Amino acid sequence: GKESEDSHSPQQSNTTNQQGNPALGLPLKSSAYKVSPGAVPAPPEEQDTGCGTNLSMSKFARPVACNCTPCPTRSSTTHSCVSTPAYWLVALRFCTVMINPVSLLARHRRNVMKGGEKGPMATVVPMSKDPKLQKKMTKLYKTLACYLFTNQETYPECQLALAVQHHAAFTEVQFGPMRLYEDQLQVLLVFAKEDSQSNGFSWACEKANFRCTVARTPESALECYLDKHHDIVVIDHRHSRYFDAEALCRSIRAVSFSENTVIVAVVKRPEREEASVMPLIAAGFSRRYVENANVMTCYNELIQLEHGEVRAQFKLRACNAIFAALEQSQEAIEITSEDQVIQKGELMGKEVMEVPKSEKNKPDLLESINSCIRKGKEWQGIYYGKKKNGDSVQQSVKITPVIGQGGKIRHYVSINRPLNDNNKTDKSSDRVQAESQTDNQSCKHKDRRKGSLDVRSTTSRGSDGSSQRRHSSMARIHSMTIEAPITKVINIINAAQESSPMPVAEALDRVLEILRTTELYSPQLGTKEEDPHTNDLVGGLMTIAQTMENEESWDFDIFNLEAATMKRPLTYLGLKVFSRFGVCEFLNCTEATLRSWLQVIEANYHSSNSYHNSCHAADVLHATAYFLCKERVKQSLDPIDEVAALIAATVHDVDHPGRTNSFLCNAGSELAILYNDTAVLESHHAALAFQITIRDDKCNIFKNMERNEYRTMRQAIIDMVLATEMTKHFEHVNKFVNSINKPLAALEENGGNGEEESVKSILTSPENRILVKRMLIKCADISNPCRPLELCIEWAGRISEEYFAQTDEEKRQGLPVVMPVFDRNTCSIPKSQISFIDYFITDMFDAWDAFADLPNLMQHLDNNFKYWKGLDERKLHTLRPPPE
Repeated sequence: GKESEDSHSPQQSNTTNQQGNPALGLPLKSSAYKVSPGAVPAPPEEQDTGCGTNLSMSKFARPVACNCTPCPTRSSTTHSCVSTPAYWLVALRFCTVMINPVSLLARHRRNVMKGGEKGPMATVVPMSKDPKLQKKMTKLYKTLACYLFTNQETYPECQLALAVQHHAAFTEVQFGPMRLYEDQLQVLLVFAKEDSQSNGFSWACEKANFRCTVARTPESALECYLDKHHDIVVIDHRHSRYFDAEALCRSIRAVSFSENTVIVAVVKRPEREEASVMPLIAAGFSRRYVENANVMTCYNELIQLEHGEVRAQFKLRACNAIFAALEQSQEAIEITSEDQVIQKGELMGKEVMEVPKSEKNKPDLLESINSCIRKGKEWQGIYYGKKKNGDSVQQSVKITPVIGQGGKIRHYVSINRPLNDNNKTDKSSDRVQAESQTDNQSCKHKDRRKGSLDVRSTTSRGSDGSSQRRHSSMARIHSMTIEAPITKVINIINAAQESSPMPVAEALDRVLEILRTTELYSPQLGTKEEDPHTNDLVGGLMTIAQTMENEESWDFDIFNLEAATMKRPLTYLGLKVFSRFGVCEFLNCTEATLRSWLQVIEANYHSSNSYHNSCHAADVLHATAYFLCKERVKQSLDPIDEVAALIAATVHDVDHPGRTNSFLCNAGSELAILYNDTAVLESHHAALAFQITIRDDKCNIFKNMERNEYRTMRQAIIDMVLATEMTKHFEHVNKFVNSINKPLAALEENGGNGEEESVKSILTSPENRILVKRMLIKCADISNPCRPLELCIEWAGRISEEYFAQTDEEKRQGLPVVMPVFDRNTCSIPKSQISFIDYFITDMFDAWDAFADLPNLMQHLDNNFKYWKGLDERKLHTLRPPPE
């Protein structure tokens, strides 16, 4: 009642600002109540003060009226006169723990009565679930913040508490020689319903000062994750009736940057024996958390994750900067394993012993190098490498062993610098091979190498391809054969200098100095080391050329080309394929015009699509070119048909939006309205291809064609692009079988006179040529299941992701779900591939194989079908089986 209000009223004399509250014995600046600063304090509930009086929170939230100045940080007035209640100061100053100021006073009074310590003590209480109390506490917290702001001189120690709170947004992390700054951690909680477990993690996040987001559905969780890139994702795995936790985890892992995210599965407490964690690991989870709603248990789990896996992933992300530095280095840098297998460099995957050796090296040089580096010592000296044209190149080489797992040498880092016109090295090291040996066990060096190099690359196959290209002299060492004559002279002098006596070697030094400082260099490509852009260009072109060396083979890896060309495979492959088929000569256009046309067509493919992008177009072009080389196909088609087929393959999906015809019709898109809901995308691809081509002379490959020939060409291209529409799939296949396969089979069975003429008449009739072209582009368009297994798996992952994205969008927009099996939470990719092969692929490729003779494709198809069947029998939904 009145006594309690008097003794605890916020309005007191101003003298207490400096002297505390003598009546209660509360030293306002006492160090007896030190608790670490951090989160918002918990709302105090009605509790006994120890003197028989209950105090509600309202007494603390509404100070009495006064004439105080307005707070500079908010519109309302702050009450600087309310300085007596020490519990106000404590409640804000030490706010990582949840403090109940009323209980604090009660405990202090009891301590004083018992003759105990004079300073107040904080008591931790659970946060209230009552939203009204939460709101009141927030108001109290803001009022206290304003109060402290206006009384900084009185309570300087409070400034530290507020400052710590403000600067706790990032943490400094030392990683080898690098100093990193880690932002405030972000946590995503995915719980279908609020319960004690989700609340436990929410409060734990507040206590740990982590930013926390809660999602109730897999769709909102994925959308939120794509937006904020959370460090920790906690998924409720206890109730499968709400959503499939493992499917959600796989969806998150499908995102490229998710490899650095820690995903935790909250599982039920096992009733009997402990279950295996392997299914969770196979789905992409990082660890398992057995349900426990205790706030401190949740808090401990998050703190352990922060200082364990999250910190490790943060350091791994920083390694991307190191790899970028390696890529841009002017020296050629190779990293090998302890078994001398190259792990990073131009010849990645090969053993060092497989690399061609120059005869100019001393016979025992390699043995000397190995004996040195295996002892953990650094080797430095002159070594002769061998270029592709057989010439030897002198290099200054430094090889450093790197300590890794188990304290053993796990890597060797080799830095190679060619000794040409712009690279000067120490004279003694130019003449002496490998005598310098430095102990590699010093702590500083070991820490630097271990921290920066003993990591794995994080670049995925469908990424921008930077790891496939070398921005270093390694490409020039192994690939370039263009040299200025003066460079050859310098190399000869360098070689002679090595075995010369000292006076001759010094004279040759002066000769080299003159040659290096005089303008004697012929302006030939690749000889001037000071032009890194030219060297990078040449190196990049060499890499692309090497990637396309086997482009005539069915097993050609289009994804390597996609990476090497930085997602521009269509232009490069198109130039080579069109050149092989003499397209420029047939169209009477220049190569520059063809290049411009390929570039503008590729620019109109959507690189954001996971499947229907320019890589798919390049893949279909490659398959088309492969089929055109088959004997039966060549007998059936004319040159104009071949050119039309190559052009149709190039443009057949241009400007594809990554959604199906049914989606566009259901959404009422402009394209669906324009083409009357009939072959919407295929009509758009054909029409846009011609619009793009003829609107600019620079890329108009048809501009020099005779009118009638152009009309024939145009009709053939349009017919082939429209044939890729799947609603008429069975119609096209049946026509091909009945009009071509069956008559040819009948002729082979009869084997009578005039068979050749009969075969020719079947193959070359205008109607059958049209059927052959349709079948050819259809098989090329959906040939993924007939590719080698690794390529087949990659394509399956890409098309599944595009269909998942469509299903997600249909759900968001409330549209009919066209392909319900492609729900990312429930879809079995092996089942979808088995159905696709059974329903569309087998019969069509049986017919095409009977015509064109493609045993290798049928073998791949059989292998791939068995692979998907094996996964399905194991009830796996993923692209690959879990690691053993």
